[in-house]
Amino acid sequence: MVRLTVDLIAKYSSRSKNKKHHSLPQYLKKVTHLNFSDKNIEEIDDLSMCLNLTVLYLYDNQITHTSNLAHASNLTHLYIQNNNIMHIENLSALSKLTKLYLGGNSIMVVEGLEALKELKELHVEGQRLPPGEKLLFDPMTIHSLAASLSVLNISKNNIDEIRDLVPLTKLTHFYATDNQLNDIEDLEIVCSQWPELLRLDLTGNPICQQPKYRDRLITVCKTLEDLDGKKINELSRQFLINWKASKEAKKKLKDERIMTGQIIYPFDVAIHAVPECSQIVPYGSFKGKKWTKDFGRPIAKSRTDGAKSECCKLRSRNVKFPIRVGNLLTDCHKTRSHLVLL
Repeated sequence: MVRLTVDLIAKYSSRSKNKKHHSLPQYLKKVTHLNFSDKNIEEIDDLSMCLNLTVLYLYDNQITHTSNLAHASNLTHLYIQNNNIMHIENLSALSKLTKLYLGGNSIMVVEGLEALKELKELHVEGQRLPPGEKLLFDPMTIHSLAASLSVLNISKNNIDEIRDLVPLTKLTHFYATDNQLNDIEDLEIVCSQWPELLRLDLTGNPICQQPKYRDRLITVCKTLEDLDGKKINELSRQFLINWKASKEAKKKLKDERIMTGQIIYPFDVAIHAVPECSQIVPYGSFKGKKWTKDFGRPIAKSRTDGAKSECCKLRSRNVKFPIRVGNLLTDCHKTRSHLVLL
């Protein structure tokens, strides 16, 4: 088993160049960057002597637990991707951490980051998950990161919805490529809560194939500069925003008119405008009878002189009007060769 120890640090470090001037404890106290990537390291030993350590590279190793980092309280960048980590743990002492890279591990739940109040970037892409499983987010962790997190990478994690991420209102860069996002309305709701979003990449999701996908997101994300790797033209954005506003205004006006009764549908107009008339008699009932010049034409016989006068006024203007047959309405002009009005 390879462990990250003080001896290993001394072996691989550049201390040999300064050994005449600094002892090992002095060197460990002053060191700020350590790169131990791809060294087959399986466990982290005590690094309490590295009091000023700010950047630690441990990617491409065999680490299973993030342990013994409590004394590295000045650490700001931790690169520990492509290891065998299954749980995010033992990081609460890293209060100054601003960038955390955990991609390519076997993490199933993003959790245990409540104490990282300065964290600005979180990368958890490409977790090696069991078949059918997706990456989950602990609500407490998400709420604790809401005030600081600006960059989030959750690509390649079989994720099908991101409503749990709504509290992250400080996000400027969001990467969720090659997932299973498919609900454009949910995505609009979430993105509308991220007022500072500059870059959004959803390449490889089913949602990208939906009609107006790009237009809808550009309209919702008013600060977005880059979508799926393509720059957004400000003129195009303004056109889409104005078009959406106009469409919504027209819909609102129409709804208001319907509610106040200002819009009357055609059937309603016809029912109130046309006097009551007799039943319609089918053409077949006149078979064998004497033909007249008016045969086959709709002839309205009013019940009153006033009603007859009203019908004449409508026909003199060549206006189509419906005829009442019980609950049935029909157009005289369309049926004049088949129906006769008595």
